[in-house]
Amino acid sequence: MSTTLIIILVGVLLIAIAILSLIKSNSGKGLISSSIGVPLGILGLFMIIFGGYAADKGNFASQMEQISTGNKLKIEGPVNSVKVVSPIAGDSVSCRILTMGVYPENHNKDIWVLLKPTDEKYYPQSDHTNTSFKLDGEWQVVTRFGGDFGEAYDLVVYEADEAASNFFRETIEKWKATEEYIGLEEEELPQGAREVERIEIYLSKNCRGVF
Repeated sequence: MSTTLIIILVGVLLIAIAILSLIKSNSGKGLISSSIGVPLGILGLFMIIFGGYAADKGNFASQMEQISTGNKLKIEGPVNSVKVVSPIAGDSVSCRILTMGVYPENHNKDIWVLLKPTDEKYYPQSDHTNTSFKLDGEWQVVTRFGGDFGEAYDLVVYEADEAASNFFRETIEKWKATEEYIGLEEEELPQGAREVERIEIYLSKNCRGVF
């Protein structure tokens, strides 16, 4: 459960307490003292307003997200395997990039990009489709960085079966719900995910705290 949702729920609870303070029992006394209930109700109202503002701000930030593209590798001849076209190894990249690649004809596996920063953990990347978007031999996915200027990242591409894709998808959904992106240890990676390419890239700016 996200922090924003918790704030809103607590606000609703406080308003409910305030309402109870206005209800009179048979003896003529309120179930809860109005001197306590009214201030709690006001606080609850402010919490709901703040929670709604924070949610709208987060949605606005995601709509305004700036996505850049890096250098692009020139592919010649037939494509025989899944490959990264952009960025290329050694690139310095921005905080939000579009990772792009190609895949061979009749390829039927999902493609996932995982980032491995200097904390040695793995972070699956997704956009609204969760897995990389595939069409006519090309794939792409929004890739988000949160490290320091100059930090080295391994950008790792995996082919994934259905079970592995579900694992990555559920992991991302859990992280979003709790707003805690804790990363995966290497031994946590699903068996149905097979590494097909790994390149090292670097951050061109400080991306710490960017979301």
